[in-house]
Amino acid sequence: MKASAFVYPWDVNGDPQAPARLADLGVAQVTLAAAYHSTRALTPRHPRHRVVTAEHAATLYPPDPARWQGRALCPYESGDWAPGDAYGEAAAALADVGLDVHTWVVLAHNSRLGAEHPHTSVVNAYGDRYPWAPCIAQPATRAYLTDLAAEAAVRPGARGTELESLGWYGLAHLHAHDKTGGVPLGDAGQYLMSLCFCPDCRAGYGTRGLDADELATAVRTALEPVWRGAESSDGGWAGVEKLLGEAAANATRAWRDDRARTLQEAAVSAVRAAAPDGFQVLLHADPVSFHCGANAGVDPGHVLAVADGVVVPCTGGAGLLTPFAEQAGDGAVLAANLTVVAGMGGSPRTLAADAARARDLGATELRLYHAGLASDGDLEAVRAGLGAAT
Repeated sequence: MKASAFVYPWDVNGDPQAPARLADLGVAQVTLAAAYHSTRALTPRHPRHRVVTAEHAATLYPPDPARWQGRALCPYESGDWAPGDAYGEAAAALADVGLDVHTWVVLAHNSRLGAEHPHTSVVNAYGDRYPWAPCIAQPATRAYLTDLAAEAAVRPGARGTELESLGWYGLAHLHAHDKTGGVPLGDAGQYLMSLCFCPDCRAGYGTRGLDADELATAVRTALEPVWRGAESSDGGWAGVEKLLGEAAANATRAWRDDRARTLQEAAVSAVRAAAPDGFQVLLHADPVSFHCGANAGVDPGHVLAVADGVVVPCTGGAGLLTPFAEQAGDGAVLAANLTVVAGMGGSPRTLAADAARARDLGATELRLYHAGLASDGDLEAVRAGLGAAT
């Protein structure tokens, strides 16, 4: 199976050995970050640094001034963690050793946007804003995300893109010093805490026959036993219906699914309009449409009719591939995303077996997270695993 390794520009730029090291792993492709959220990352082999702090979400190339002139919502340029056209510099070096380069674009996940433009954020039923989570129902936000997708995806020389966070973000968020795990919420509680009550979503619920004030009250009432320590639900969508009531639950999901599906359609169309022929467009995806996060909740049949395929989280098990495999037509890409950094919960030493299991469940390609973060021992295990898997 074709394999691609995730990489940041700062893993490559300033390290003349990095491109050959990546090619030596046995991957045919790298998925290189072009627009990314804030992070603090190790660079265990870099000759100039060991830790890179990306202070805020940013493009890792200079955004086009003509595209963004006069607009309130614009991408942020990176600071000294990725100066100039960091993406372009790294992409050229990787292409020089024969690797295909695809862009990695993070979209609806941007804490600086939420801090500077609070009205763009998801607002929960208690009135709390989630600055990391732009509300994808708001027209201006949708236009911003669609244009960012087209610009960041179609960088010079790129042969495809992988769009992350192209859907709803909610309560769950990997955040510095996070203290939100004290009460087990389960899928149902996470959904209720991720429902948005910004003006656009309140109006949207009205189009589905719901009164937004009554809905917010119902959400708070449903969550009261959870805060007292009761189990949040019996799991899955049935748990949401149990907490909120079947009619109200399904009405909220209809609104949110529509906003996510139409945004995905618009973003993919914008990328294709800007891209050369043969450009591959994949979405990081979860096959349960009411899930939130980096792997956007999608309807498998719909997303495979819109994009060329999906990247599916498979660390710890490849079961999420099955709903996509059941809907995939000829030529659809189902990429199993496996964490290969042992210190981050990955299992690089079982890569060959994990790849075989993913293939049995329908995977056509592999994604390896994350070559720049992995130790030398992890990379050696990846090299051996890919050799055994081919």
